[in-house]
Amino acid sequence: MKIGVTGATGQLGRFVVDSLKNKVSADNIIALVRNPAKAAETGVEVRAFDYNTADAAALEGIEKLLLISGSEIGQREQQHARVIAAAKAAGVKHIVYTSLLHADSSSLSLAAEHKATENILKNSGLAYTILRNGWYTENYTGSVGGAIAAGAFVGCAADGKISSAVRADFAEAAAVVLTSGDHVGKTYELSGDESYTLADLAAEISRQTGQSIPYTNLSETEYAQVLASHGVPEGFAAAIAGWDAAVANGDLFDNSRSLSKLIGRPTVSLAKAVADAIA
Repeated sequence: MKIGVTGATGQLGRFVVDSLKNKVSADNIIALVRNPAKAAETGVEVRAFDYNTADAAALEGIEKLLLISGSEIGQREQQHARVIAAAKAAGVKHIVYTSLLHADSSSLSLAAEHKATENILKNSGLAYTILRNGWYTENYTGSVGGAIAAGAFVGCAADGKISSAVRADFAEAAAVVLTSGDHVGKTYELSGDESYTLADLAAEISRQTGQSIPYTNLSETEYAQVLASHGVPEGFAAAIAGWDAAVANGDLFDNSRSLSKLIGRPTVSLAKAVADAIA
């Protein structure tokens, strides 16, 4: 059985390919990437594939396809529709799609494109599985260095709880679904076992560094301005601040533990993720 992974050189895709290689022969894995040169070290077959053109020929012989959601916000519904149509034309039997936690009810601006893609997939006639991934812990731990330098962690999430997990955990879940069991027609809400506030994150950074790194809660507008002052484009800064504000609405909280059940172990702890970021 051939398994295709779109976006295989991306931040999530690389982890998925590595996880798959622990479960099936590398000969059965196909990395679908925009720039094949970047996938030279994956150790699997590489095919050129672009979400904007979605050439069905590149999907020939693939039985299961992991459609990792694209990175171009505002373009993804159309891009994903092209990929799904190409997969159907190529004879792909089963698509696994990485969606967003609680995509059908989330107030996150990202949710609309994911919900639309889910509907396209459900109406495609293909077997499908939807992995509604929660926030990546790296979305926050990527700012640890800056917080240490600035002496504070800033945001606008108030005391909202975040049930994030590291990319490697989400990738492992995708690999499990692609290689085992009966997951057809199922939708999984995937999140970390541990839920924390940004104040909790700041406290963990403080504990591990021995420095006092408080969490400073700003208004959504103030946080967007801070991001823009550090070089983040204004539109993207406003989007990031909006996502952070959605935390206060509970949009990134989930206590189903479906992720750890799928991968058969606890998800990586916040303490471990912070330690890795500091290292």
